[in-house]
Amino acid sequence: MSVSKDRPAGLIAIDREMARQHADAIASYERATALAQRLAASLISTGRLLLLGMGGSHAVGRAVEPLYRALGVDAVALPLSEQLGQPLSIEDKTILVTSQSGESAEVLRWLRETNGGTPETFGLTLEEDALLARAVPSLIGAGGTERAFAATRSLTVTFALHLAILAALGADPAEALRALESPEMPAIDGALAALADVGAIVTSGRRLQGLAEAIALGLTELSRLPCLSLEGGQLRHGPMEMLGPSVGVVLFRAADPTAGLVQAMAASAAEARSPVVVFDASGEPPIEGVTTIGFKRATGMAAILAMLPVAQSLMVAFADARVENAGTPVRSTKVTRSE
Repeated sequence: MSVSKDRPAGLIAIDREMARQHADAIASYERATALAQRLAASLISTGRLLLLGMGGSHAVGRAVEPLYRALGVDAVALPLSEQLGQPLSIEDKTILVTSQSGESAEVLRWLRETNGGTPETFGLTLEEDALLARAVPSLIGAGGTERAFAATRSLTVTFALHLAILAALGADPAEALRALESPEMPAIDGALAALADVGAIVTSGRRLQGLAEAIALGLTELSRLPCLSLEGGQLRHGPMEMLGPSVGVVLFRAADPTAGLVQAMAASAAEARSPVVVFDASGEPPIEGVTTIGFKRATGMAAILAMLPVAQSLMVAFADARVENAGTPVRSTKVTRSE
């Protein structure tokens, strides 16, 4: 993305965050080793993981749920607000509370009401001086607090910290690290053109549903248009009625057993005359009748880390074409201080 003198200040701030996200993610992974080993030991002991967060932090939790489950950990991600109002038991589980700032309203309340959680409670944050980091043992992302409004660097860094935990549990991090060290840069021009006339977007995936949710959140925050996310099966059960030329569909497909289901959804959405964009790391031929943003064959965290920065570029460019001062919130704040 080129930055001109007319580029909104909010997007310039996002550009700066994105420019350093790969380096910060690699640094975060490298320095997380010791605590990641401790957290992995807790997971081996309890066998259960409760991932708590809000906004982008919750979307990351949703994205890594299947990765922990594949390693034998019974992982569930819940919004902290839901945990506060209708809680699951936190006993006999490893708890991982994620918050960029470490001091959002729900984090502070949960720590207060649980008296700091349990002995198996850990944090994940970008701010080493935050209350969360002081209250529980915490993985700290490199580079400090993210200043731009929509989450970009913070998501990539958070995924890198999870990669350290997954590696400590026995997963091979090599492909995911390669995605950070040598990022792919497929063109997004065709996708932007496909979505040029839509008034709303729905993002969807199967095993990559958490990534779809993260991008829907960023699209909504920056473009101020309705952009929601529905897991592929959920999209099938009724909400297909909203599809048509004014509703764009953005899908995420990797090299896993659910790739065929994503392909079927792409075909159905195209038949409904929705413009369809597919982020595709499946290694399969491009789907006919849709716009494909292609990547090397990848699965799991490698697919997430390959696709995420490109999807971020798409959401930024989409918003820049729609909103005069994209990146400057009008109803929200970077750190949400009230419930």
